[in-house]
Amino acid sequence: MNISVVIITKNEAHVIANTLQSLQPEFNDMVIVDSGSTDETVHICREFRATVLETGWQGYGINKNKGIVAAKNDWILSLDADEAIDAELKRSLQQLSLADEKEVFNIRFKNFFCGKWIRYGEWGFDSHIRLFNRKQVKWNDVAVHENLIFPAGVTISRLNGNILHYTAQNRQEYTGKMAGYAQMNAKKYFESGKKPNFFKQYFSPVFAFLQHYIFRLGFLDGKEGFIIARTTAWYTFLKYSNLKSMYKNKSS
Repeated sequence: MNISVVIITKNEAHVIANTLQSLQPEFNDMVIVDSGSTDETVHICREFRATVLETGWQGYGINKNKGIVAAKNDWILSLDADEAIDAELKRSLQQLSLADEKEVFNIRFKNFFCGKWIRYGEWGFDSHIRLFNRKQVKWNDVAVHENLIFPAGVTISRLNGNILHYTAQNRQEYTGKMAGYAQMNAKKYFESGKKPNFFKQYFSPVFAFLQHYIFRLGFLDGKEGFIIARTTAWYTFLKYSNLKSMYKNKSS
């Protein structure tokens, strides 16, 4: 298959084998960009005959672009370490002609929390563009919540099948991830000159909870839906709280 898979990692030994196993045996070029794992991540990746680039952490966008440059093929399937592909998506990828460099492919996600498939709320209607040609498309250089940069005239197509996203095995892991994202996003806002304000710090979390738990039917996912909506609200508050603290530290 003339598609390279690019994955960035750091201490992903608990999930990376599942991800790489889902790609077997069709994908013969898997590029891992590792930013300092201290567990068995690198060893596991090499057991799957993946190419491993050991590098420092410069942000999600920059590290993903390093993997794109190192890939053997121009067509790139971008995955996170806690994502796998299902059999239907694998079949769809095998059947692609990949004749148009300006065509990109949107893929539906199935997101799992503590082993449960989340069907509603923030995660229930999730899809992202993850297959593209590196001659036309790359990631921007922001540290977190990176986006793809598309050429004019790009065509977006939908693939059958799913990326299976195993977000967290327990609440503590999920809370830790969200706290890290809140800190990184606050830093991004601070560096771009975005100012904190009372409304965003105190009302945006409430709106986030209502949007995902009520309006997007997160309550239908039971206690997991409540935990996700509540954690999203907490993350939103923490992000602006961290931003406010950065400006206070700057002024002092």
